[in-house]
Amino acid sequence: MSGTSGLLQLWQVPSSSLFFGRSKGLYLVPVRVMYPMSCFCKQMQTTTYAIVKGSYVSNPQNQQENKEKLTPKVENVGAFQKLPMVMPSVDILHSALRKAKRVSPTKGIANAAKRERNKGAKQLDALMKELAVPLRTYKENFPNKKYLHPYERSLIELTLGDGNYEDVLGKLEALRKKVVSVGKEHASLCAKSLSKREAEERLNEGLKRIEEIFDGDGKAVDELLNIAKTLRAMPVVDLETPTLCLVGAPNVGKSSLVRVLSTGKPEICNYPFTTRGILMGHINLSYQNFQVTDTPGILRRADEERNNLEKLTLAVLTHLPTAVLYVHDLSGECGMSPSDQFVIYKEMRERFSSHIWLDVVSKCDLLQASPVIFATDDCNVDNFELVRYRKMGPDGALNVSVKNEIGLHELKKRVYELLVSQSERIKNQKSKEEELEVPS
Repeated sequence: MSGTSGLLQLWQVPSSSLFFGRSKGLYLVPVRVMYPMSCFCKQMQTTTYAIVKGSYVSNPQNQQENKEKLTPKVENVGAFQKLPMVMPSVDILHSALRKAKRVSPTKGIANAAKRERNKGAKQLDALMKELAVPLRTYKENFPNKKYLHPYERSLIELTLGDGNYEDVLGKLEALRKKVVSVGKEHASLCAKSLSKREAEERLNEGLKRIEEIFDGDGKAVDELLNIAKTLRAMPVVDLETPTLCLVGAPNVGKSSLVRVLSTGKPEICNYPFTTRGILMGHINLSYQNFQVTDTPGILRRADEERNNLEKLTLAVLTHLPTAVLYVHDLSGECGMSPSDQFVIYKEMRERFSSHIWLDVVSKCDLLQASPVIFATDDCNVDNFELVRYRKMGPDGALNVSVKNEIGLHELKKRVYELLVSQSERIKNQKSKEEELEVPS
């Protein structure tokens, strides 16, 4: 050993593990000695334990913190616009077959039987993956309903039917597992073939079997495609933009007022439930932008008897921070008596008392001196509030007529004031939430 090489060896060996012994010559000979060593890691254990009855028990606070980290946060509105594009099942299958059949055997295999076995197994594996990957992508990128915003969760249940969304995703996952299982099985059989002919037969059998499975159960993909189209067409609501929600019985003139106030263009006809969903528009008043939503009409009946259109209206009022423009029709033109409208109004006003409220009596050009009383109404009622309602509507109600353009200027002024108040509410609520998020 030269002096230079000895010094290099000394440099390369950690100093903590060297012991210099004497040599016969002029050089020092390094001798390796084993010492206990310390290991350091970047992540330290932070869980604390308490001794309870002689046993270590994890601190409940740590359990709660870990639970919060593992629990996905409830999303804000807008999840439907993030849905992935879904291809029709027939397109997925044809694309997968085309790509799989282009797969060639591994180069360098001279034996014809081995080469055919290799090609068959690779093609079946490729087909299985080409079908399974998009199915897994759809399953992972369509949101779990329980982590959606409550408003969008209600839209899914009321529009698609309760449980249908989860059922389709479940069928999609079952199809993926079946394709993977059958694909692996036939690829394994093909790889065990004893001859070229047998390998070709098993390849064709595998391709045919996988194609049959996807043809039969691939309708789940098409169902998901229709679900995605339906959900993407849902109106987008900005929770930080003040929203005006028009509520009332069917055919009282809500849609006409939406056309006057906003960019929304709802259908206007003389039959109940003209509005078959939630229609969103925008209002621009005094250089400020607001949202307005037209909702399906509410009938006089118990909640358990309401149809999904009525439940959509209740979902908007329950889950969105809206100001309410409640529309009354005392002319009898809507087909519902003022008495029934009064009962619905009192129920809604009490139920959603936290909302900012503005009452409007529509079609005021059709009002007569004497109130409209239907044959089913009790003429000898002693309820003074109801008697007054039949004549004038609620206290402070604004009379308007879209046809004769009566009260529309005042309506826009009152709506602007209402939405400015709603804007202040949203800002205050946001400030409170930010204060709660700041750690003490």
